[in-house]
Order: sequence, then C-alpha cells, then structure tokens
Amino acid sequence: MNADLRDALITADDTRLLRQVNAEFVRSSGPGGQHRNKVSSGVRLRHLESGVTVSATERRNQHENRRTALRRMRKALALHVRVPAVAAAGLPPDMQAVLASKRWPRLSPKAQDYWPLAARILDRLTDDEGKVSDSAVALGVSTASLAKFLGTDDGLWQAVLALRRQAGLPPLRK
Repeated sequence: MNADLRDALITADDTRLLRQVNAEFVRSSGPGGQHRNKVSSGVRLRHLESGVTVSATERRNQHENRRTALRRMRKALALHVRVPAVAAAGLPPDMQAVLASKRWPRLSPKAQDYWPLAARILDRLTDDEGKVSDSAVALGVSTASLAKFLGTDDGLWQAVLALRRQAGLPPLRK
C-alpha cells in the first residue's frame, strides 16, 4: 500500500471504506440486557490489504457500532500502516499548507486532515528511527511544535513511544 492510497482510505466516505474491509456482525457479551445477547449488534472490521482489525460492541445498535468501527479503522490505518517516507516523496501540498499554518499543532483528532497528517508524520519518524528532532527538520517545523502535535492523541503518542522503544531511545515526556 502506498501513502496516497492509505491517506485516501483514511479520508474516504463510509461506503468506499466498507468496500475495502471484511465486516462481521457479532453477538457481544457484557451488560446491556437481553437485546444485546440476542442480536448481532457488534461489528468487527478487517482491512483486507493490511490485515488491520477493529471492533465496536459498545452500543446495542448495529449502525452506531458500524460508525464507531469505521472511525476506529481510519485511526488504526493511520497508526499501524507504515510507508517509507522516502517513497512517499515528502508531504502533499495540502499537508504542507497545514504544516505552514500556525494552527496545526493544535489540530484535533476529529478534524478530517488530522489522521492523514499523523500517518505521514509517523512514516517520517519511522524513517528517522524515532528521532523527533530529525523528523521536525525534515518536515520543516520546530521540534516543540511536532512534539505538541504528537501529544494531541493518546494513540498517536503511544505509537511514537513504541517507535522510540524499538530504536532504543528513551521515551518522550508529555
């Protein structure tokens, strides 16, 4: 999978993303009464190409669980599917524009351009063996603003810590 395809999947509408995954509807256990145990309201999605799997079983409504699972799939694709940043040939112009703006370190994980940007930054960090300062130079931003962006989502932060742990670097502090 290349970076553009991954980014397109992350920002794709639900219908297009559903064509790329295998969806299973499961019965979930736990609290929720008789309805939860009698109907297959839980949703498990597995991305066919990457093998990334997510599930949602919190609600008794299958449609709500499917929306939640799709949101989790977008996040999981950004966090777990790595593409060499060299092969990605830098950032696309729209992401460069986001980085050039002063608002990007405070970008919310709910924003449409957050997860594609986070995925590209993780690709860069992977190529730089977890060195935030080297990645910041390559991206043309300050180390402090890059670290601030990485701290905006716990899943993103944990992914960065795992990268640094694999490279033998000490963990970052928030």
